[in-house]
Amino acid sequence: MHTNELKFELNAIKAGFISLIPISLFVLVFGVAFGLAASQAGLNQSAAILMSTFVFAGASQFGVLELWGTQVPVLPLAITVFAINARHLLIGATLYPYIQHLKPAARYGVMLVASDANWAISMRAFSLNDSSKGLGLLLGGGIALWLFWIIGTWIGFYFGNAIHNPSVFGVDMVMGCFLLTMVLEGKKESKTFLIWMGAAASSIAAYLYLPENSHIIVGALTGGVIGILIGEKNNDD
Repeated sequence: MHTNELKFELNAIKAGFISLIPISLFVLVFGVAFGLAASQAGLNQSAAILMSTFVFAGASQFGVLELWGTQVPVLPLAITVFAINARHLLIGATLYPYIQHLKPAARYGVMLVASDANWAISMRAFSLNDSSKGLGLLLGGGIALWLFWIIGTWIGFYFGNAIHNPSVFGVDMVMGCFLLTMVLEGKKESKTFLIWMGAAASSIAAYLYLPENSHIIVGALTGGVIGILIGEKNNDD
């Protein structure tokens, strides 16, 4: 149920922060890996930490390092970042029905810390009609992930050599398993099912027939469009 009284509650934000600490520990490990990679790519500590603070997009930040040099190719860099982060179109579309009643400043503010983990777990709470908990997980959990990512980046400049390849320890599988669990658990809604199916079908088709990595953008755009159309239809009703 969505109401115009939807708002953030401090206790819910604290609970959301605490709930995401376990997964944030794995984010910290990737932050360490990024800090190490950034130092090897020639970034100084301040630049890397500022990037993690204001960008807060792990995969994109790693992608940027591949293009980093004395002369940064702005257009290819922008295209790369957009392709990697295209999934946020889907994230935004699925969250919109639940946060559309927030004031614009609050709505766009919370999206600054929206990422895969806190989005997935907050969507489960929203689907169970627990809006207060959902918002708490989205904001509080996002803050936890953000802080641990920054701390990990900082640690990477000093102790990063201890973890050359996180995948050796299976850390690279944690987020995938976590997201799969979030999808399978909780109350299922037909509109969410349509969004996921549309995104999955178009992404698979793009993977098979379109250029490499284009399936990320295609899947995200398809899911986003379906989410917007469903949201508008529900509003008209």
